[in-house]
Amino acid sequence: MTAPADLVLTNGEVHTLGDPDETYEAVAVRDGRIVRLADSDEIDFLVGVETEVVDLAGRVCLPGFTDAHTHMTTLGRSLVHADLSTADSPGDAIELLRDRAAEVAEDEWVLGFGYDESTWDESRYLTRNDLDAVTGAQPVAAVREDMHVASLNSVALDRLLDEMPDDDVHRDAEGPTGVVVEEAVDPLYAAIEPGPTETRDLLESAQAYANERGVVGVHDMVRQSHAPGVYRDLAADGDLSLRVRLNYWSDHLDALLDLRERTNHGSEFVRVGAVKSYTDGSFGGRTAKLSEPYADAEEGEEDGDAEDGGTATGSWVVAPDELQALVTRADDAGLQFTAHAIGDEAVDAVLDAYETCDDPGAARHRVEHAELTSDEAIERFADSGVIASVQPNFLKWAGEGGLYESRLGDRRTETNRYADLLAAGVHLAFGSDCMPLDPLLGVHHAVNAPAAAQRLGVTEALRAYTRGAAYAGFDEDRLGTVEVGKLADLVVLDDSPWEQSDAIRDIDVALTLVDGDVVYDGR
Repeated sequence: MTAPADLVLTNGEVHTLGDPDETYEAVAVRDGRIVRLADSDEIDFLVGVETEVVDLAGRVCLPGFTDAHTHMTTLGRSLVHADLSTADSPGDAIELLRDRAAEVAEDEWVLGFGYDESTWDESRYLTRNDLDAVTGAQPVAAVREDMHVASLNSVALDRLLDEMPDDDVHRDAEGPTGVVVEEAVDPLYAAIEPGPTETRDLLESAQAYANERGVVGVHDMVRQSHAPGVYRDLAADGDLSLRVRLNYWSDHLDALLDLRERTNHGSEFVRVGAVKSYTDGSFGGRTAKLSEPYADAEEGEEDGDAEDGGTATGSWVVAPDELQALVTRADDAGLQFTAHAIGDEAVDAVLDAYETCDDPGAARHRVEHAELTSDEAIERFADSGVIASVQPNFLKWAGEGGLYESRLGDRRTETNRYADLLAAGVHLAFGSDCMPLDPLLGVHHAVNAPAAAQRLGVTEALRAYTRGAAYAGFDEDRLGTVEVGKLADLVVLDDSPWEQSDAIRDIDVALTLVDGDVVYDGR
């Protein structure tokens, strides 16, 4: 006799997102795994006295979303500190920071996260003068949403300037402007790094935010943080409702090797992922490494001589020879590698490094972002099996008058070429980089992208946020599609993204389930 299910979701539209994308009315779950997919009346025999039955009332059920590129403590900080993503101008940002200053003790940092000056009419970075208007007594820092640029007030500059590389500190005729980029941001991060208790508070806030958006798993980029230990504590306490892969920054490589940690070591909820490195910077900071100069480079500017620290073609954060050495060490030790690369020259440098490995596809080495890729680079992705771990919400910058046009000119249509990557057979994994963390927003941008090379169908976009992200984390056998035997990590949407493809970002999440347990109920 077949044992009853623990949970039955019935009267819905269940999409497997497999090949093909089959649909059912109901799904049954036992011991955290899917045990049957069928029409509603065919699954009744699994309903027992203690079975929880949820009527989906026609809602759409999908595999839960895995965000393949997150920064969960940073997300938590934006929820706890000033959320500057809501600012429409420098003045708005200053007011939000003033509100935060009124909430913290007199000896504490005043912090804000997530500003994007490219969306403002007055499109400029926040400066020392702006932040001095918040308070002249406490250190103030505002971090741009790409996390490659930060703005400091005079108090913060006085504390940290001696620790910052001169080349990454913007200056004008009066001295440091308060804007710092790339390695000059690291002393700030070290100064504001939360302790274990605060880290737990931040991660619990970020976890709740993620679950509300249908996220059941994250690939978190961690560096000199208490997050790995806190995640394991949360799991041991039964308080972790996300499956976490820890992508450690490359300055942890020695420790990983000493501990003989390898990719996929861990538990059902917390596993070792990849070793992470930078190559270049960002388009927002004008530090992404390009093969041709920026469209907004100053007239006559030579590479590397701009007064504000910018260059005509961007800059290396980790030089290609240093990257190659890191890749070789990690690959030889059986560790997956993932490298941040935004400009086309940086993408090529990462692919060069991976192509020295015996089998980069089997190792599932990844390129994070890959915002500007050539035809040749796309072919190299496909031939090598390297994963393109990309962020479709970045397409908000792809329209006319957006950040890509100001930085790249006509090359803006060559960014984020998801359709071209998929057509070539490249493994595509979607994440958010927490800009913001919201899979349905990312899917919306991918489906409604301005250029054909960027645009995906609804099913393709959803797959990149489910089975594509699962594949990037060696999780395709347990996650990513709705199949018998797989974990019951599911999301239920109030409306169909196929039926309102022009407004996917407006769809609400009704339920998020992890291991068959409801971790968010928005009905």
